Amino acid sequence: MRRIPILATIVVMAAVGVMVSLGFWQLRRMHEKEALLARYVAATANPAPVEWSPAGPGDDMLYRKSRLTCASVGLRSGIAGRNAAGEPGVAQTARCTLAGGGTALVVMGWSQQPLAARDWRGGVVTGVIAPGPRLVADPPVAGLQANAVPDPSDLPNNHLSYAGQWFLFAATALVIYVLAVRRGKSAGKDQPRA
Repeated sequence: MRRIPILATIVVMAAVGVMVSLGFWQLRRMHEKEALLARYVAATANPAPVEWSPAGPGDDMLYRKSRLTCASVGLRSGIAGRNAAGEPGVAQTARCTLAGGGTALVVMGWSQQPLAARDWRGGVVTGVIAPGPRLVADPPVAGLQANAVPDPSDLPNNHLSYAGQWFLFAATALVIYVLAVRRGKSAGKDQPRA
C-alpha cells in the first residue's frame, strides 16, 4: 500500500489555506466597498460645497460639489467620456495651477472633437469632485457641452466574484490533489510485488 505524500500534502493544504483566506478577504472587501459606495451616494445628495484643497481633495470629499480658481492652464488633454445625454465623445481636461498653490485636474466639458477648448484661460470653476481626483465642471466652461455627472454606481464592486474565484481555485486544487493521490495509489496496486 502506497502512503500519502507528506510534502505534496503540506504544499497543497498551504495553498488551499491561502486561497480560502483570500476568498474571505475579498468578502470583507465587498462589505467595505458597499459601505464606501453608500457614503458616496449620500455625498451626491449633499448640496453643501466643500473647499478644494491645494493638496487635492481626499476620498472623503468625492462626489461632493466644489469650486476652485484656475489661475493658469497647463497641459490640456482629452479622454473618452460621455455627455449628459449619454453620447460618447471626448471629455476635455486641463491641468490647472491653483491661485493658492497646487494643481488640479479639471474636466472642462464634453465635445466630439479632441482639444476643442484650446482658448480657455482659466478662472472660477464649479463642479463635482470625481475620482482621480478631478473636478468635473458643472456648468461646463469654454463653450463645451456638459459631461455626464460623476455617479458612484459606475464604480465596480466585483469582490464577490473575486471571492468566488478564490474559493473555486481552492476547490479545484483539492480535487486535483485527491485525483493525483488516488491515481498514485492505483498505480502502486498495479505494480508486481517483488
